Amino acid sequence: MMNAYGWGWGWGMLVMAIFWILIIATVVLVLRWLLDQFKPGGTSHQREESALDILKKRYARGEIDKAEFEEKKKDLL
Repeated sequence: MMNAYGWGWGWGMLVMAIFWILIIATVVLVLRWLLDQFKPGGTSHQREESALDILKKRYARGEIDKAEFEEKKKDLL
């Protein structure tokens, strides 16, 4: 059956379904983004490396020796 605009029921239902799918997808994406922002380790709460962490990595890579590591560790603590 066609209405006055010639679209018929099929096109109207299809457009309505696409509209609601886009609305639901937008809500889901916004909720996922919000949850990601507030969980530990999420994009907004990225933990900054401490000086001690950096020192440990340098020692592990062999950039500094044990004596220098211990000396700098004392300075930090």
